[in-house]
Amino acid sequence: MITIDVSEVGDDRSLHLLLARELDFPEFYGMNWDAFWDAITGLVSIPDRVRFLGWHRLAAGVPGGAAMLRRVLDDYQATYRPEFVAEYN
Repeated sequence: MITIDVSEVGDDRSLHLLLARELDFPEFYGMNWDAFWDAITGLVSIPDRVRFLGWHRLAAGVPGGAAMLRRVLDDYQATYRPEFVAEYN
């Protein structure tokens, strides 16, 4: 399991920078949701469980980014890894 604190994220770019760092994305990561999908489905292995701390702050401050992250991870679970769990605390 990995825990990612998103409570201090203030914009989409900061969210992508944090995700790239915490999930060990390659340097050429494109910093957008299509690139995020490509990274988690073919470039890196993410743990079976990812916990996001401060989710309510992210959802309030960066609602579009929070919604897209959740949607992409839901699609990832449904398409590739039914055992994957994302926790939004």
